Amino acid sequence: MEIIPAIDIINGKCVRLTKGDFTKKKIYNESPLDVAKTLEDAGLRRLHVVDLDGAKAGNMRNLSVLELITSKTKLVIDFGGGIKNIEDISNVFNAGASIITLGSAAVRSPEIVEEWVLEFGADKILIGADVLDEKVKVSGWLEDGGITVLEFIGKMLALGAQNIFCTDISKDGVMQGPSFELYKNIMKQFPLIHLIASGGVSSIEDVMGLKNIGCKGVIIGKAIYEEKITLKELARLDSN
Repeated sequence: MEIIPAIDIINGKCVRLTKGDFTKKKIYNESPLDVAKTLEDAGLRRLHVVDLDGAKAGNMRNLSVLELITSKTKLVIDFGGGIKNIEDISNVFNAGASIITLGSAAVRSPEIVEEWVLEFGADKILIGADVLDEKVKVSGWLEDGGITVLEFIGKMLALGAQNIFCTDISKDGVMQGPSFELYKNIMKQFPLIHLIASGGVSSIEDVMGLKNIGCKGVIIGKAIYEEKITLKELARLDSN
């Protein structure tokens, strides 16, 4: 299983939200670069970077933070938040990201997914499904996307996407365990999917439970910052 630590950025700082609520943010570090270096030094290889300002505004706001991290580390980084056109994608790749993350844009204009998969390759695109009560949310989780998660994933796979991460917003940032039933339902419907779980992970047992379901990766944020899971434990799992 691939272990993917998360850095969420607001105003250039490393933060975490609770259930996607922008009014309930906690700043964990003034320097996302320091966090990235700590993760790399621990032996982790991937990083999930979210421009929350960009997700909310609809255009990227923290590309300079990405550039700084990629220039000072060798982490494989996926970056999302406010990506809406091919110029944005080029800017993200030029800034050093290995993978782009598409959420709201894929919901609103699904036809671009097929175009961009053909242009850049399916391995370069990670589709994000942010879910509340089985409905996909957009614009930094603030608006209803008008589609269920299973419908959305089915559409994305049909358009050529291969890698999907799914966040249960009700679980995000509360560290009460991930949405196992949601991921079981997704795996049952799409048994060959490369699914990455996100939201609610609070222990190594949670990570192993997701692995047993069939998830190929897990995005972990708050549990790392609150030291509920040690980086040593995660690096050991990531190397297996």
